Amino acid sequence: MQGETRSISFDGREIRLTTGRYAPQAGGSVLIECGDTSVLVTATRASAREGIDFLPLTCDYEERLYAAGRIPGSFMRRESRPPERAVLTARLIDRPLRPLFPGWLRDDLQVVATCLSLDERVPPDVLAVTGASIATLLARIPFQGPMAAVRVGLLGDDFVLNPSFREIERSDLDLVVAGSPDGVVMVEAGARQLPEQDMIEAIDFGYEAVGELIRHQRELLAHLGIEPVLPEAPAEDTTIPDHLRQACGTAIGEVLAQFSLSKGERDTALDAIKASVAESIAALPDDDPVRRAVQGSGKLLGNSFKALTKHMMRAQILDQGKRVDGRALDEVRPISAAAGVLPRRVHGSGLFQRGLTQVLSTATLGTPSDAQEMDDLNPSTEKHYLHHYNFPPYSVGETRPMRSPGRREIGHGALAERAILPVLPSRETFPYVLRVVSEVLSSNGSTSMGSVCGSTLALMDAGVPLAAPVSGAAMGLIKEGDQVRILTDIQGIEDFLGDMDFKVAGTAQGITALQMDMKITGLAMPTIAEAIQQARPARLHILEKMLEAINEPRDTLSPHAPRLLSFRIDPELIGTVIGPGGRTIKGITERTNTKIDIDDNGMVTVASHDGAAAEEAQRIVEGLTRRVQEGETFQGSVTRVIPIGAFVEILPGKEGMIHISQLSESRVEKVEDVVKVGDAVTVRVREIDNRGRINLTLRGVPQENGSLPSSPAPVVLPIEEV
Repeated sequence: MQGETRSISFDGREIRLTTGRYAPQAGGSVLIECGDTSVLVTATRASAREGIDFLPLTCDYEERLYAAGRIPGSFMRRESRPPERAVLTARLIDRPLRPLFPGWLRDDLQVVATCLSLDERVPPDVLAVTGASIATLLARIPFQGPMAAVRVGLLGDDFVLNPSFREIERSDLDLVVAGSPDGVVMVEAGARQLPEQDMIEAIDFGYEAVGELIRHQRELLAHLGIEPVLPEAPAEDTTIPDHLRQACGTAIGEVLAQFSLSKGERDTALDAIKASVAESIAALPDDDPVRRAVQGSGKLLGNSFKALTKHMMRAQILDQGKRVDGRALDEVRPISAAAGVLPRRVHGSGLFQRGLTQVLSTATLGTPSDAQEMDDLNPSTEKHYLHHYNFPPYSVGETRPMRSPGRREIGHGALAERAILPVLPSRETFPYVLRVVSEVLSSNGSTSMGSVCGSTLALMDAGVPLAAPVSGAAMGLIKEGDQVRILTDIQGIEDFLGDMDFKVAGTAQGITALQMDMKITGLAMPTIAEAIQQARPARLHILEKMLEAINEPRDTLSPHAPRLLSFRIDPELIGTVIGPGGRTIKGITERTNTKIDIDDNGMVTVASHDGAAAEEAQRIVEGLTRRVQEGETFQGSVTRVIPIGAFVEILPGKEGMIHISQLSESRVEKVEDVVKVGDAVTVRVREIDNRGRINLTLRGVPQENGSLPSSPAPVVLPIEEV
């Protein structure tokens, strides 16, 4: 097998690109490596299927646990359905790649990235995104690249390029920037309430690094003698578009100018115009070119009508500064918010509505054992905050089969989850596992940001002590040449007609999450900066409306939520609490009717609906793990009596033994002559042997009645027995 490896220097690291060696039957392939992380990325093109009127692009990210030297934990012991993080990485590849393919391309395209080896210093996701661009170029697919991605962290006051997993955990920012020669094409970020200006500088910092990777890709292509395939649009038949413009352009314009129309009324009016035009075309002679064109393609009329409507909507915004619902460009739709809308058996609930977008969010508090185990390549193996997003068909007035969550639902849930994470209390102070479910009851744009707002309401209603409430808004863009209009709080039709979907979530102090997707080949930094700054007053306005519903977390939790006590023990003593075969901890839970979780760091969490029972369990565990010192005195209770001594519980769950020789200053013939089961005694720790056993004594230890234990009175035997 022949191939060529080319090394490039990037931010003081070596990135190795191997082409021509792996996956020879794929259209294009590259093994991209940095450190010990290796990702194989392939791009394959197949002929267009008949009747397809969109780009059938599929991006897959495959994790193989052998990359981290692990065997899958499933019953089948092999990888099956991609884990959530793999789905999010697949979306990370798709989002910057898709807008760079020409709009007329209809061929089947598939990009597959497979992580073959993992180095915890080098996360594989941004390598996979850059590798997707290289593989696509090598496959000679029409593509407006190159494209590349980098991750930006913030440690202290310094931006860090492509931080390690450990650095990401400590960073105040986790930002992925993807760009093309035309500008930034995708942004994904989570942040700890980062000010807008700092976020703008971070994106600019990342895009500068992207430019270097683009240059290296061009050098690679030149070295291999490969000319990029530039998009060349096929000749387009304008018969139908020209006819529609003349036949119904005025009517469409009149509908769009009626700002008082609701979404349903506007859709109905546009459908009526399209039906009328279709009838008029059907009445034309058979040899009319318009009728022949429509008969040649069943979707041509509908697609051309959508394109004309989109063009006229964009022109109205650019020329008049008016949106289809009459709002100003920076105006937010009417907002309503409510907390506690469901019975308190649901731990917390919030209903958020903006325009026609309505989201019901619920919060559930669980114990540490409810944490989600993550069987993937990420070093973080558990999730303690989960956000699940559901998008049923009725939310858009449609019918379709209800299936398991798709990539869109997973992606929107992850974005809302990322927005809330920075304001959650620490596990030490609030050890609950939290699950929020956002049900989209009605959708007309920006449901992910509606989920962020609904989540905040639900968590505050549940009594979760958030550091600050979070709100979010989606920004849009209309760009034609030098004309640029930024839209605040876009609705569904503006998402369809626009060039950008830029979601910004945060608190009054700063940004907690960003997600920007483009439909054009890139956006300049000044426009991105303007969109971020324009989102701030919108977020604050939305936040103000939310705080009218609930302005701080509830003082008390739902009576149906578990009560948790959390405390630390020495990790070396975890085995003492668990006991042989788990008998000790099982005994504690049965005795107190509680649930106890212990993590590897010694954090103990006791869950119970009875506060007194939880406190009793805590006393027992603390007693078991307290290090007893020789010479200490304890008030205890006799639990067992054996011929050679008595056992005394000196702390909850911890016993020591008094040898019969230590029961009194004088000789004792029988243990029961001095103590019996249930007796309260004061004992002193005489010694702790090399096996950790506690030996006690009563000798020289005053009891509560002030006396010292003594031997029983001597027995006087009858004379005849003498």
